[in-house]
Amino acid sequence: MEQRKINLVFRRLAKAIPEPATELDYKTPFELLVAVTLSAQATDVSVNKATASLFKVARTPEAILELGVEGLIPHIRTIGLFNSKARHIVAASRILVERHGGRVPDNRADLEALPGVGRKTANVILNTAFGQPTIAVDTHIFRVGNRTGIAPGKTPLAVERALLECVPKKYLKDAHHLLILHGRYTCKAQRPSCAECCIVDLCEFDAKR
Repeated sequence: MEQRKINLVFRRLAKAIPEPATELDYKTPFELLVAVTLSAQATDVSVNKATASLFKVARTPEAILELGVEGLIPHIRTIGLFNSKARHIVAASRILVERHGGRVPDNRADLEALPGVGRKTANVILNTAFGQPTIAVDTHIFRVGNRTGIAPGKTPLAVERALLECVPKKYLKDAHHLLILHGRYTCKAQRPSCAECCIVDLCEFDAKR
């Protein structure tokens, strides 16, 4: 897609979604880290139900360490892969306490050194908690980038790099949530709502409905 059209795409998305934000419930960078760790292969709704219980008793790395893996599991048992996620969250909490004074670091290297934190999770934390212009390519963004022609790529990293090059600077900080929300509610995987789409005339999807 040519840059002129991409600029218009983000202008329209920003108008359609004036307050783009994560749908995960959190109050601190650490709570966001826990929620994003739990969200792998899970819905935001299911994660929010689990963290509503968890954050009543443990909302800091220190409190998570007091719970331990066995104490954490009952709060997150409804989430897929809860055993491994519990181990990751406890191990990450230990590192945060021992190396970072209990604070979530605001740089990629330290974030990706935490158990259970890969590039996508680090990007979410950097963007959502610290306002950095990063884009975490999940299934929604990967689909929207390829389907619309905004940022085609065969891998999430390829789509991420394409987006970082083409998204207008004005919208770069919000692009992550603009694209996720557009993909979640309009440009859906099975039945995209093309008739209600604000960028349908710009989209390069062959099978528009």
